[in-house]
Amino acid sequence: MSDNKKKCAIVTGGAGFIGSHLCDRLVKEGYKVISLDNYFTGSRSNHVEGVEYREGHTKDIEELVPESPDIIYHLGEYARVEKSFEDVERVWDLNQFGTFAVLELARRRGSKLMYAGSSTKFADGGLGRDQSPYAWSKASMTELVRNYGEWFGLNYAITYFYSVYGERERADAYGTVVAIFKEQYRRGLPLSVVAPGDQKRTFTHVDDIVEALVLVGEKGEGDGYGIGAEKEFSILELAELFGSEIIMLPERQGNRQGGVVNSKKTRALGWTPKHSLAENIKEFITHTVPGTAPEKRVLVFTTTFFPVEGPAENALCDLMESMPDIHFDIVTSAYSKDALNVPCHVKNGTVYRVGYGNRFDKYLLPFLGIKKALDVARTRRYMFAWSLMASYGALPALVVRRGKLIPLLVTLADQTLSWYERLFLRFVLMQADQVYASTPQQGKKLVSLDKRMRGRKSLGEGDAFANQIRFAYSTFLRKRIINSV
Repeated sequence: MSDNKKKCAIVTGGAGFIGSHLCDRLVKEGYKVISLDNYFTGSRSNHVEGVEYREGHTKDIEELVPESPDIIYHLGEYARVEKSFEDVERVWDLNQFGTFAVLELARRRGSKLMYAGSSTKFADGGLGRDQSPYAWSKASMTELVRNYGEWFGLNYAITYFYSVYGERERADAYGTVVAIFKEQYRRGLPLSVVAPGDQKRTFTHVDDIVEALVLVGEKGEGDGYGIGAEKEFSILELAELFGSEIIMLPERQGNRQGGVVNSKKTRALGWTPKHSLAENIKEFITHTVPGTAPEKRVLVFTTTFFPVEGPAENALCDLMESMPDIHFDIVTSAYSKDALNVPCHVKNGTVYRVGYGNRFDKYLLPFLGIKKALDVARTRRYMFAWSLMASYGALPALVVRRGKLIPLLVTLADQTLSWYERLFLRFVLMQADQVYASTPQQGKKLVSLDKRMRGRKSLGEGDAFANQIRFAYSTFLRKRIINSV
């Protein structure tokens, strides 16, 4: 069949986890497939032969897609719950602005729209829709899609995915929980379960998701096409399938307890899930040899530490107290006479102070801290190194990262990010594995560094444990900042 006679399908987010599988399936179904992706979370390694790839934002879809597609599969939105608290501006940009442009294209070109809604809006008895910026944005967009059907006669169908897993899933800050556990198992790390652990999820294989998407695209009309497997697992039950050591992380903002899966409309079209989560993990374990586990220790660099107090220092103490199974070795400046020789007041922490007990000690930290950090690192095998704030403590952290190849995470805590701090941050970004802002105000000041920040998506081989600690720390820090105002 010639391209002129083929049905045309647009897949937004076509270079992403689910989108790439959908593109593959549509090519096999005989469609002319065009992917539109801004590569925020998509990857060129996911490209599928036979697909035409166009790079750009969905809000520019009118210019980027001159064709009149038969169907648009709109998967190209922001799609992470907890991370959305840090990325609220990006959530709005991708989900509200982007989806409005996609709707307008579908209306003007007479295309059918397949919208990938979020099952979060059904969580916790319907309260889930307001529990995070992501959940709210997705729920509000399903309402807009339905209204376009009423207002303009738009041909549409709305699907809802339930905890997708499978090949090409990510284990970084935007990763899925199954991928995170697989990465931790692969590296020999304990599996980190976010408390309370009894939150329920319905895990659905990506092949089953794609099968349903194509079926609903052909036969479905209107709202309510849930796509979920039959069996529910708690996050703790999921972790137990791996047979590994488990550690608990603090509760996380926006982390819903569970939701009811309603896939009746999808099943009525003839869809049935064929894959088993337990079998998938069993096969993964069979073909995976875990690495040698590092110690359950984290090497932390901070300019000051208790009894010198601020939101950043106190949030670190909160985190340490909530994770008694992890030991934190802290390299810091003495900074004041009161801090000299003061041991760590948290049981699972050891403090290494450098300096003479005055405020000038922070200027010595890049020099004296290097020696202290290297001495400590020679006798330990750390999960990762962590610099709170891209300041004086980041320099010895960078040396340890280069010399010992300990993955380095930099969290911007309560810094104001003046021009010289942003200049210094450019230097840090060239060598750190991850750099993240903790507040929207910091993110706004880092707009010029946005592309560099996005380029740092994993620690070493993708240390999901560090990502999860960062999420937990940011939650404690936000509470501290709010309470101090």
